[in-house]
Formats: sequence, structure tokens, C-alpha cells
Amino acid sequence: MTQFHVAICQAAPIPLAITDGIVQATELARAAIADGARLVAFGETFLGGYPLWLDEAPGAALWEHPGSKALHRILLEQAVVPNDERLLPLQELCDASGACISIGAHERLRRSLYNNQLLFRPGMDPLPHRKLVPTHGERLVWMRGDGSTLGVHEAEWGSVGNLICWEHWMPLARAAMHNLGESVHVACWPTVREEYALASRHYAMEGRCFVLAAGLVQHKDDLLDGLQRCGGNSEAEALIREIEGDVLNCGGSLIAAPDARVLAHAGAGEETLHAELDLAEIAEGLANLDTDGHYSRPDVFELRVDTRAREGVEWS
Repeated sequence: MTQFHVAICQAAPIPLAITDGIVQATELARAAIADGARLVAFGETFLGGYPLWLDEAPGAALWEHPGSKALHRILLEQAVVPNDERLLPLQELCDASGACISIGAHERLRRSLYNNQLLFRPGMDPLPHRKLVPTHGERLVWMRGDGSTLGVHEAEWGSVGNLICWEHWMPLARAAMHNLGESVHVACWPTVREEYALASRHYAMEGRCFVLAAGLVQHKDDLLDGLQRCGGNSEAEALIREIEGDVLNCGGSLIAAPDARVLAHAGAGEETLHAELDLAEIAEGLANLDTDGHYSRPDVFELRVDTRAREGVEWS
């Protein structure tokens, strides 16, 4: 198989209310698959929405801020958990269609939250990737992932993996993923700004793979709506209302080829972006650049990846 159809669902998520978001995502993915997509990508933490208050609300980082504490509680209550039955509609859609779906979610392990990009694949458990380093203010919400969720899914057409947001500026993370030989890479962002588009296209060139740079569209009013879906909270609402502006994440999703050219580029609004990939381009590009092969120097540089789960406590 050399011709491969992919899609990015650039949509406004339903913030906080993850159960409602799963219904929304399943219908969006179903429509993209009906239009021919074999791989469908969503942006960073589509399930639950990106926590915009961390960057946009001036008081969000203040110690013991009642609005931040209320929103954290809601995220913990709403977050997906391993083997979460609420996710079955996405898994069943993959099983029935043979397609894969990459979607971001707030995930709870024990009593901590993680930023997890889940790759649903036919007949198999979802492949997780937990963000290795939450960026700046995100550390107020998310725990760091570990090497146990660095991996790819091997499909009949090739391999697909995920990295999240500023992980694309972690050179060793990129090198580890390039070693796994991705055919298609999903780069998840809250919105694909100019520098994020550059990072995504660079990844495609460096890794000789196709890249789906998936962004969100998010509005302040969506946050307020999602809060009401979760029962409302006056302190959280007051914090959200501190946010200036209305449109806070503006899409910009793109699909890049292994030579970094843009195959499809979305605007600022909601849309589903489609592209037909010619996977033969990967091998052709490797003729002059293989950063994990003939363009590497294993005698000079060595990378060691620890794939053990780091839970901090071992019960024997």
C-alpha cells in the first residue's frame, strides 16, 4: 500500500465535560472515516479541552486560587482512566472501520493528571503517549510522563506515533521516535502557530515521514458552557471570566510531506482537513537523508532510552 488517506478534525472541543466530548469526537471521526480517512487526528487534549486558563487568566497561578482549585477538581473527576469504558465508542469505530484515531485526553492515574495522546487502533488496546514535559504553566495541572509510553503502532501500511506540543523541541525525543521509523507522525498542538508549523515541517523533513500537525479551535464561551455541563462553579467561572478575548485557539492545522512541503493547510475555524499521502515518498527521501541511518554517527553519539514505567513506589 502506497496511497494512504488521512484527516485532521480541527474542531472546538467540549471543555471539561469529557463524556460529552467522546460523543462529539466519535461523530467527527466517523464522518472523516466515511470520507476515506484511514488515520484521523485530533489536537492536544481534545477530550476535556486545553486548559486555557493557565495562560490566559492572570490569577490562575496564584497559590490556593479557588478557581484554579475548582477547575483541577473538575478535571480529576472528569478525566479518563486506563480501560475507561466511556472510550468504547472510539474503539468500536476503529474495530469496525479498520482506521486509527489519535486523540488527546486528560488522563487520571491514581490522583495525578497526565496529558495523554491516545492512539486507537483496530483490534488492539489504545497506544498511550503521556507528555514527557508539561510546558511552563501546564506543570500546575499535569504530571510528567515516562519512557514507557514512547512507541509506535505498526500497521499494515507502516508505523504511526505521536508527540505532544513542545516535545517537538526535545532533540532526543525526536531522535528516539525517528529510530522507531515512523511513516506517519501526529504532532498534537493546542493551536498551530507559525513556530509550531515550522517545528512540524522540520520533524517531517528530519524524520522522513508525513506529519499531521493537529490543532484545536477554542473559545472562552466554550469553557463556560463546559463548566455548566459539569454542574457549574462560581469560583471557576470567575477565573474563566478573567480571560480576555473570545477566540483563544485558532486551528492552523497542516499536513506535511517528508520533504517538508505542505500538502494541506487549515484556516482558523472548524474544518476537517484531508490529504492523500504517497508513502513511496518516504523511501525516496531517505536516499539523501536518513538521520537514524547513513546520516548518523553512532561511533560519536549514543542515545539510551529507558522504557521502564517510573511509578516511584515498588510493592514487593
